[in-house]
Amino acid sequence: MSFVADLYRSSPNAGMAEFQEKLRLQHENSMHTELEKLLTTAKTPEAEQISRKDFEGFKKLFHRFLQEKGPSVDWAKIQRPPEDSIQPYEKIKLKGLPADVASSLNKLAVVKLNGGLGTSMGCKGPKSLISVRNENTFLDLTVQQIEHLNKSYNADVPLVLMNSFNTDEDTKKILQKYSHHRVKIHTFNQSRYPRINKESLLPVATNMSLKGENEEAWYPPGHGDIYASFYNSGLLDKLIAEGKEYIFVSNIDNLGATVDLHILNHLVSQASGKRCEFVMEVTDKTRADVKGGTLTQYDGKLRLLEIAQVPKAHVDEFKSVTKFKIFNTNNLWISLPAIKRLHEKNAMDMEIIVNPKTLDGGLNVIQLETAVGSAMKSFENALGINVPRSRFLPVKTTSDLLLVMSNLYSMDAGSLTMSPKREFPSTPHVKLGSSFTKVRDYLKRFESIPDMLELDHLTVSGDVTFGKQVALKGTVIIIANHGDRIDIPAGAMLENKIVSGNLRILDH
Repeated sequence: MSFVADLYRSSPNAGMAEFQEKLRLQHENSMHTELEKLLTTAKTPEAEQISRKDFEGFKKLFHRFLQEKGPSVDWAKIQRPPEDSIQPYEKIKLKGLPADVASSLNKLAVVKLNGGLGTSMGCKGPKSLISVRNENTFLDLTVQQIEHLNKSYNADVPLVLMNSFNTDEDTKKILQKYSHHRVKIHTFNQSRYPRINKESLLPVATNMSLKGENEEAWYPPGHGDIYASFYNSGLLDKLIAEGKEYIFVSNIDNLGATVDLHILNHLVSQASGKRCEFVMEVTDKTRADVKGGTLTQYDGKLRLLEIAQVPKAHVDEFKSVTKFKIFNTNNLWISLPAIKRLHEKNAMDMEIIVNPKTLDGGLNVIQLETAVGSAMKSFENALGINVPRSRFLPVKTTSDLLLVMSNLYSMDAGSLTMSPKREFPSTPHVKLGSSFTKVRDYLKRFESIPDMLELDHLTVSGDVTFGKQVALKGTVIIIANHGDRIDIPAGAMLENKIVSGNLRILDH
């Protein structure tokens, strides 16, 4: 944090408090002036109006950023959530399903968070357009899933995509191909906020353009922005007018996040006075999930606790699987009328995530973000549901991609399920080295995806390629030393093997 920002967070005595308040007002006024200047460079009156709404949200966040001091939680007040506040999925399932599933489905809209780019996997454009299975993209699979629901139950569940300025144009181009599918598709845009110079606490943008010197000056402010941008787009009111009561929100790269009829039935079958306005799907932690947000009881409310909010002295305790056994999958079920009520009352309470970045030219900036799940404490009768691990299948890396492309999963109507041929329901641990990071390089290194039905653990490092119809079982570790290359030959079966050094097998 900069010296200026630190001043706000130091302990106030009377004189210091007065100085801090003056400084805060000065920064807010300077920020307001700069934002107004930026708005004068908008290309059209419509663009100016949209950006003005975005900036209103940004100014609220900036105001809070200047006022808040220290970590956002008092560790001593954190308690384990009460037993009944996190229900096991099996208990929800016991209720069974109503005869008329369609009437429940007709109260639902599916929202996918579609603001991210595929850059971390070496791809240009929206991440949702990466092929993940039989040439199907994340978006294709989502459309297939919802279309299957609509056809099977003669229902009308729409798909809503929350795009960002990074993904909107490319996504809209591709949506034309779904025009004959039985799914209504709506889009709305996440806000566009200005990155702030860490020292001056002023925007780095010189005008409203997204190109040239201003290409790095803007950012989409995290998925907590869904509430304001959904409301501002007019889509929230439109869906309520159409009789929709809940949205099911998830990341578009989580292939396990399909509409669950039992959770939906649990929500719509409750008495209106005790309606649960917010469900967070959580699942049991493994060693791979120690950094995931968890649920706690705080000031009498169920609350999401993220690692960024934890005081340094307690990070190890936060990561402990014994104290905090579950983590947030970011599959959320949220009441539409509740979003409307809370937004209009300005009562959506979300912690600020201060995300420091360094731009290409070396300039240090901060971006202020929020997370969608952190608003949980603002909703009435919020509930955690401990779901099977299969509902959390995110594809963040090519290691994840290898799993979902393999015979570990079978696909039906856009949904992936673990193959019944696998004896253990747990997913193997796969770690592919840096030669596999980009999707393009990864695809070149596999002539076909190996048989992984009996795999427990795979580590691959260095220049390694796989021939056709390779089978991997148990624990397999393949390490090519620097300058060496290992080619795993077609038809090879590796079971509990460590392969290292230089193993180049040539056909002759």
